[in-house]
Amino acid sequence: MAASDGMVKGVDFVAFQTQDLGRAVTFYGETLGLPRSVHVPDRGFAEFETGNLTLSIIDSAKMGIEHQASVGPVALNVDDVAQSRSQLEDAGVSFRGDTLDTGVCHMAFFADPDGNALMLHHRYAPRHTDL
Repeated sequence: MAASDGMVKGVDFVAFQTQDLGRAVTFYGETLGLPRSVHVPDRGFAEFETGNLTLSIIDSAKMGIEHQASVGPVALNVDDVAQSRSQLEDAGVSFRGDTLDTGVCHMAFFADPDGNALMLHHRYAPRHTDL
């Protein structure tokens, strides 16, 4: 079935694996300040809302899967990358390299405590695509 057939209707959530659900809940809820919408520790998952995408944090062992960190970063939209980066660095978060300026956006790469890739992102100029 081709994508043009309309099989996929959207993205329900993006899942990140953790080896310590309590630590992950603290990171996403307190360090990043995301609102938690679901928390079911006995079943091994919690969910956090970003405004347009739910981040589902799942305990690998409770789900019966081998832990693997996600290496493709999820871009978290912020108003000011430099300010947000500084705030997270003050909270002990380490970033990978300098903040990038692509000519249309700023990006700063980091990871959660389980190594799942994340990015602070702010678009400051219109996006141009090849149509």
